[in-house]
Amino acid sequence: MKFIESLFEGSLWSSRFIVLAAVLGSLFAGFAIFYMATVDVVYLVQHMLHYADSDMTEEARKILHDRTVSHIVEVVDGYLLATVMLIFSFGLYELFISDIDQAHEGEGSSKILVINSLDDLKARLAKVILMIMIVTLFEEALNMKMDAPIDLIYLGGAIAMVALALYLTHSAEHGAKDGHEEESADEADSGKEPAHRGEQH
Repeated sequence: MKFIESLFEGSLWSSRFIVLAAVLGSLFAGFAIFYMATVDVVYLVQHMLHYADSDMTEEARKILHDRTVSHIVEVVDGYLLATVMLIFSFGLYELFISDIDQAHEGEGSSKILVINSLDDLKARLAKVILMIMIVTLFEEALNMKMDAPIDLIYLGGAIAMVALALYLTHSAEHGAKDGHEEESADEADSGKEPAHRGEQH
């Protein structure tokens, strides 16, 4: 009975390697998005070469300018999405398979790649996804047509909500850091022995 239990638990624990499919899939998806965004940058540069053409009319130059800014925002959005896929891939690997030694020990490694729990993974993904939403809002705002005064109010409300989201995210992050520092300080204080205990007669 003990052998069957041990065999079942070993098989159950080894089943976590199925997560490698999601790790590799997310990694390849991130590479694909990086490739597409880079190709967009190449075509963007090619189109921008005509911006200094003296034969171009002011209206055509204004159209090219607006389209270029919109494409740049799309490129930024693509790179952010690719970053989400990479962080998700690294996080799944660290949580279910093994720690990435280079991420923990390397001096030049980014702390965003060190995932210690599901909360860490969610926090990092949430930050990048928030940035994607902000960039997408900026892209839509560039293409937005102000046909009525209410449209300007909607745009201002959207900007205010973005600012509130950034403020709450920043406050939550600093609150968590302060709580962790206080907890570490309390643990350090509780482990200290009074220096002059036993010196009293």
